[in-house]
Amino acid sequence: MKKPGPIPVDVRLMNLTSTALLAAFVVLLLVGAGAWALRYPGLAIGGITVRGELAHNNAVTLRANVAPKLAGNFFTLDLGRARSAFEAVPWVRQAVVQREFPNRLRVLLQEHQAVAHWGPEGESRLLNSYGEVFEANTGELDRDDLPRLGGPIAQSAEVLEMYQALSSLFTPLELALEDLELNGRGSWRAKLDSGATVELGRGTPQEVVARAQQFVRTLTQVAARYGRNADAVESADLRHGGGYALRLRGVTTHAGDAAKN
Repeated sequence: MKKPGPIPVDVRLMNLTSTALLAAFVVLLLVGAGAWALRYPGLAIGGITVRGELAHNNAVTLRANVAPKLAGNFFTLDLGRARSAFEAVPWVRQAVVQREFPNRLRVLLQEHQAVAHWGPEGESRLLNSYGEVFEANTGELDRDDLPRLGGPIAQSAEVLEMYQALSSLFTPLELALEDLELNGRGSWRAKLDSGATVELGRGTPQEVVARAQQFVRTLTQVAARYGRNADAVESADLRHGGGYALRLRGVTTHAGDAAKN
């Protein structure tokens, strides 16, 4: 049996040309179909369903503000950009955007829950329950008794954790922790609702909390020695080893041995 001879050059060229033409046709067909899909009104976003516990936004306003920023139709819309558009709305912390066949979007929103003011007075920054700093209109707050926290933004979660650890310590003294700040050197300073300033110093969270516990445990006894109550404290410095420096209204003293006891 004779083996088939080599395919003539002109036949191979014809085959290659046919394949190239077919590929070009397929590409043109896909491009044409894509262009048609972009213009076909039946594939446009027909509606947006917004869900989530919304206290500072409503679904109608959200749709009206975000819809003009969405480019593309049901298939070509960039969901990542759509998510960013919703998350750019004030008070929105997180958005999950999904396609909902045949022509709708489903959006699940999570709003910030403000637990503290952040930074100096007069600024519009707030701290949410995750320890994240965000910008919002403070006039829309649900409560006006939020504490004021401050420090390096990268350590905002740490500041919130320290506030939560310290705030309940002053309850037995009928005092409330109103301000807490972590400075650039890692030192903590607190302010009570009585106006007293408490220098808590540096150290691990456990060390700082331990100094605050010692202060709270002995303050009433120390103040009573000078005929004062706990709310008479003007300032306290807990950075002294084995004790603390205390300033009472009309009295200045060093409480070392009493703190140890």
